[in-house]
Amino acid sequence: MLVMKEKFFLKDALFNRSKVEKIAFEIKDVYPAFNERLFAKDVLACFPSLELKDRMYHIRHMLAKYLPPVYEEAVTILLKALPPALDTQKTDNDFGDFIYAAYADFVSFYGCTKKDVLFSLAALQKITKRFSVEFAIRDFVNSFPKETLEMLYNCSLSENYHERRLSSEGLRPALPWAKKLTIDYHEPLFILDNLFCDNTRYVVRSVANHLNDISKKDAPLVLSLLKRWKKSKKQTPAQMQYLINHALRTLVKQGNKEALSFLGYQPNPAINISKFKLFFQTVHIGDTLFFELNIEALKEVKLMIDYIIYFQTKSGKLRPKVYKFKSLVLQKNESMTLQKKHLFKTHMSTRTLYEGEHTLEIQINAHIVQSTSFLLKKRV
Repeated sequence: MLVMKEKFFLKDALFNRSKVEKIAFEIKDVYPAFNERLFAKDVLACFPSLELKDRMYHIRHMLAKYLPPVYEEAVTILLKALPPALDTQKTDNDFGDFIYAAYADFVSFYGCTKKDVLFSLAALQKITKRFSVEFAIRDFVNSFPKETLEMLYNCSLSENYHERRLSSEGLRPALPWAKKLTIDYHEPLFILDNLFCDNTRYVVRSVANHLNDISKKDAPLVLSLLKRWKKSKKQTPAQMQYLINHALRTLVKQGNKEALSFLGYQPNPAINISKFKLFFQTVHIGDTLFFELNIEALKEVKLMIDYIIYFQTKSGKLRPKVYKFKSLVLQKNESMTLQKKHLFKTHMSTRTLYEGEHTLEIQINAHIVQSTSFLLKKRV
């Protein structure tokens, strides 16, 4: 008998009855007047019709309904109800429980005011040790940049790595799903100077993502920072290399010559390309493009190999998309044949496929070394 798996919904994993009841009892424990049963009932009644973020906003509204009306008094209760801080002995991927994002949202929604700014920032600093507040802090960065940057600078010097990570993650110029910052991306750089040499991967990854965001608008600045940091030798070689690789990933994908050179991929490497071929000149939507090429090294070379597909658009123009192929080192006179399959999925959420002539290019160390065309068609 075929057993159907229940469909997984992230919103149900992060916001559900057990988690709502958990915070209700935690609040009741420190604030006896709290009606935990009615709170949980009111919260859960609306969950079936709400998506993930809307569930968080709904919890925030219900907290306002059942907690005292005075903002500082309500937040003081929430802070007392927090569980113990996350384990400081860990160094990575310790995000905590998403249900406490509602507490941070409560602070940013009701407490981002001139009167409450310092109290609210101190509250967020405590909450982030249970669940990261990088979304909530952005309201304060935009409304009170001086006070917030000062607080985040202090976080960058904290012994707690969750606070240190916040000082980078909360200031990322292009943090996914977050409000856009109105400050200039140069302003937080003095904080990153405290963080690039951190001994936790959780923090270093945030710094790398922060630089990757900047690289999309200011590649020379990112390369300059990385060169200066590497020269300082304040970070271990392995962590520094991780930071460099992760920070430059977009520039590498774009074939930025200076970024590739910094990573040791020299332009115009001493290689011969042969046997570049497509196995089929016509590919049907739903099928696979299959191609191969042979690379021979005339001397020892370090290669970053990408392939670029120029897709037909609705208007009939071609639009390129870069894909990672392989990174490798070849010794002198060493030869290697590489093969790749690229599936043209029938249904994609990111792209609509159109029939017509497409172009395939092979890019090595930021230089196009081979190019050919193929026909993409619908299956009849």
